[in-house]
Amino acid sequence: FFPVVIPHCSGWIFVCTTWKVLDIWMPLFKKYLELTNMVVWDKGGGGMGDLKKTFYTDHEIILTANQGNEFYGNRIGSVWNFQTDVPSSYLHPTQKPVALYNWILKNYAHKGDKILDTHVGSASSLIACHRAGLEYWGFEIDPVYYKAAKERLDRETAQVNIMDLMR
Repeated sequence: FFPVVIPHCSGWIFVCTTWKVLDIWMPLFKKYLELTNMVVWDKGGGGMGDLKKTFYTDHEIILTANQGNEFYGNRIGSVWNFQTDVPSSYLHPTQKPVALYNWILKNYAHKGDKILDTHVGSASSLIACHRAGLEYWGFEIDPVYYKAAKERLDRETAQVNIMDLMR
């Protein structure tokens, strides 16, 4: 994946992951990208996990690489606070809130950018791209999650924005 996709990427690359698989991601970043930061997404609460032997996971790691773009606005810290979605609304176990992606796109994407999500999950990133008017592509290997993500995205894209009607 990395050797095929990375030569076609410019701008920011964000990889949402868990500390449990950093040993897999780090060699890929060292070989194909310059790791520019490791963001901690503070979820504002934790998941279940092993109730007797581990801490609950109240954060996620977002590995970042920059292929040439600069920040919009002010430079910020590497701990980002965004509440998770209500657990009962989850379509995917690692579902991200659309608000997180809205914020990332607002601060790091340019009009005309093409956004690729290689692990769509619940389609939160694609919904944020749609709302921002950005071109996007997404992949999801699991057929159950693909179907759920497609249905969620279809519901979002079928909605009419009243502001669009007034133009």
